[in-house]
Amino acid sequence: MNVSDEIKRLHELHLAGALTDAEFERAKANALGGAVNLDKTSDRPSTGGDDLVAELGALRRSRSDRWLGGVCGGIGKASGIESWIWRLMFVLCTVFIGFGLLVYLLMWIFVPEE
Repeated sequence: MNVSDEIKRLHELHLAGALTDAEFERAKANALGGAVNLDKTSDRPSTGGDDLVAELGALRRSRSDRWLGGVCGGIGKASGIESWIWRLMFVLCTVFIGFGLLVYLLMWIFVPEE
C-alpha cells in the first residue's frame, strides 16, 4: 500500500468517526514519515522545529553563572550541560578553528540577559 492509499484510508476512517481529529493528524503524519508531537495547548500537530525555535527564544545570558558575559552559563541552563564544558568548547573553537570568540561576542550582543 502506498502513502496516498494509506492517507485515503485514514481519511475514510476519520469521516466514519473511527478516528478523532488528533488521532487522524498523528496517523497522517506517521504515514508521511514525520514524527509528530501534539502541542499541549491544542490538538494541532507541531513539528520538532517549533520546539527548537521556542528553546532558542527562551535562551538568556546568566546573571549568576558568568565569567564575562554570561553566555556559557545561559547555554548551560538551557541545555542541561555544565557551563564549564561550554566555556571549554568556546576556548577550543577559538584556539583550533578560530570562530569561537566571534560566536561568543555575537551571542553576548544578541542574547538578552535573564
